[in-house]
Amino acid sequence: MKYIPKDFIFDLVARTNIVDVISQRVKIKKKGNNYFGCCPFHNEKTASFSVSDKKQIFYCFGCGASGSVIDFIMEFDRLSFVETIEELANLHALTVPYANGSSDKNKTLSANNIRADLYSLLNSVANFYHQKLYTPEAAGAREYLKKRGLDQAIIQRFNLGYSPDSWNETHKTLANNPTLLQLYDQAGMLVTNDNQKQYDRFRGRIMFPIRDRRGNVIAFGGRTIKADDNVKYLNSPETNLFHKGRQLYGLYEALEKQRNPTRLLVVEGYMDVVALAQYGIDYAVAALGTATTDEHIKLLFRTTDNIIFCYDGDNAGRRAAWRALNTLLPSMMDGKQINFVFLPEGEDPDSMVRKEGKVAFEQRLADAQPLSNFLFEGLLKQADISTLEGKAKLSNIAIPMINLVQAENFNQSLRRRLGDYLGLLDSIQINGLFSQSPRNTSDQPSIATQQPMELKLTTMRILIGLLLQYPELAKTITDKQSIGYSTLPGTDIFLKLLAICDHYPDITTAQLLSEFDQAENKVVLQHLKTLAVWEHRYDEHDIAMIFTDTLKALYDNILAQRQEALIAKARITGLNEQEKKELSTLLVLLKKG
Repeated sequence: MKYIPKDFIFDLVARTNIVDVISQRVKIKKKGNNYFGCCPFHNEKTASFSVSDKKQIFYCFGCGASGSVIDFIMEFDRLSFVETIEELANLHALTVPYANGSSDKNKTLSANNIRADLYSLLNSVANFYHQKLYTPEAAGAREYLKKRGLDQAIIQRFNLGYSPDSWNETHKTLANNPTLLQLYDQAGMLVTNDNQKQYDRFRGRIMFPIRDRRGNVIAFGGRTIKADDNVKYLNSPETNLFHKGRQLYGLYEALEKQRNPTRLLVVEGYMDVVALAQYGIDYAVAALGTATTDEHIKLLFRTTDNIIFCYDGDNAGRRAAWRALNTLLPSMMDGKQINFVFLPEGEDPDSMVRKEGKVAFEQRLADAQPLSNFLFEGLLKQADISTLEGKAKLSNIAIPMINLVQAENFNQSLRRRLGDYLGLLDSIQINGLFSQSPRNTSDQPSIATQQPMELKLTTMRILIGLLLQYPELAKTITDKQSIGYSTLPGTDIFLKLLAICDHYPDITTAQLLSEFDQAENKVVLQHLKTLAVWEHRYDEHDIAMIFTDTLKALYDNILAQRQEALIAKARITGLNEQEKKELSTLLVLLKKG
């Protein structure tokens, strides 16, 4: 079994500044000793998300999300533990040293090794398809791309390719042994018929590699060039790597052009994304054969503050946009913008940008309709507010939709807008309407339900909490051996923390947390995260004294436990001379204490 050595993870956390990593993904500003911003894991209007440069951890006072840079990337970028370590290693141009053997502290499951093999295989497939694009059999594919106005630079940038029009050429070339064939199948590249015969899923198609945020190929989209093919676009099925409801085609390429894009344009198809990029519109992405999901919106909002959805201007396009509102409204966040642009009937982004050019197309985007305007435009088409009956209908259909919005400021703005249409200028009257139909809060992000833990302060929790936040306190303890006699819950954790601090004198809070196995000690790790961000309210100058006093209370507890044990023994079997002297000493010591 392969695993990542703990020393490598420890060193990686030490090399990584959590402020730098988070500031690339979330807007944070320094306030006092820490940095603050709006939490990316739940909707809020005040900045309750804090990042500590000293402790190298983050904490949200609103939802309780907390942890090290590893925890943040895992949650924010939706990566596994191993993928997160790979991501951090890439930041420092390091190669993760997978060691052979076993480790009780860090086990890399075989599934993670398979993921790495799948990435490698799919990258090879993408390169194979790309090379095939320049062979004689792909002349039709090249002609199609030429007619769509794509030059070699764009073809190279998106690594477009061609899948051979053969039942088995691709897998015979790239998966020529049982192990590779099994991986090829797991990657969704094979189809098995009723006779258990296997053949290549993609044949005779222009291929669009789908990449994750790190540039790994995780799936493919294929467009036919055959006039008689009823399946115009064919996508990879869901796999361990590819979840179409979470991925966006073109996002990796967009971020390669601009790390922090000011806006992202959501279009329908692969060719739309590529065609727009050909004209210098490098911020287009596309959902992958599915309607926009809440995961898509979260991903988009993590990347930019401004999203523009592009739809056909016909009735079907507007109906699709209206259906999307049920996903968009609950995902809306204060400080973010969603706009809609509707193209002339019969046009798509590809045809439109080729017809009118970049400047005119971007003017359409500048004139895009805000979500709130689109919402009320659609509602007012369903109700004649010149009549009392129409106003009642507007109220009935608008309130449930507005109640989907969890973003507090935006929700209040929509309420006031509805009040204007209903002729209600008094906020009490408006809110009275909504009080009869409570807001739905069931769609909040899962991490937002993790409320801050109410701590009952015990001797051991105080010691562990202070040591986590001030690891240098370990140097003040001269008698660590006696602590081992304590029977208080958490003693083993405290001793482990002390041992780590002794081994690494300049350790940070984040490094201490990284020493606890993610897979096997989740409950312990969560308790430690809570203590690491515990708001103790002690004066900084008094920390060492409080730690010493609490440690003395622990020693007294150990002595008291020993005294009780000796007294109990004296009643039952009696004490020998040495035990009698020990009991006398304990009585004196505890009396003085």
